Amino acid sequence: MTPVATIGYEEATVKRFLAALRDAEVELLVDVRALASSRRPGFAKTALAANLRGAGIEYLHLRGLGTPPEGRAAARAGRHDEMRTVFAEHLATPAAQAELETLASLVSAGRRVCLLCLEADPTHCHRSLVASALAERVPMEVKHLRVEDE
Repeated sequence: MTPVATIGYEEATVKRFLAALRDAEVELLVDVRALASSRRPGFAKTALAANLRGAGIEYLHLRGLGTPPEGRAAARAGRHDEMRTVFAEHLATPAAQAELETLASLVSAGRRVCLLCLEADPTHCHRSLVASALAERVPMEVKHLRVEDE
């Protein structure tokens, strides 16, 4: 069964984040944020891609698998059930389904993929929902990575 990891960078340093990815032997980080920007140094799209490249890890942004604005607002307010509902509706759209199929193709090809979003707790993050939807298409085992403290 293909392993697929997920990771959140909340409160992580780039160094610890990259170490967690290397330890899990990730080959491709798939950014599932709608907006690949961040106030955390090193985690906005361009800087993140460069940091990953330096670690020998590829980067792909699938923004269609990101949470719409109203879902992000619900998550920030701690309304996780509402976020899940909003994201489930979004995931049913043709654009999100097309990107989910792209992701399924990568995993089916044997790539060691990790899904990225902000939240450290995967139960509060839509990346768990992406992983569940992906598991309906591809036999896989999900491993939620944690960034270790220094």
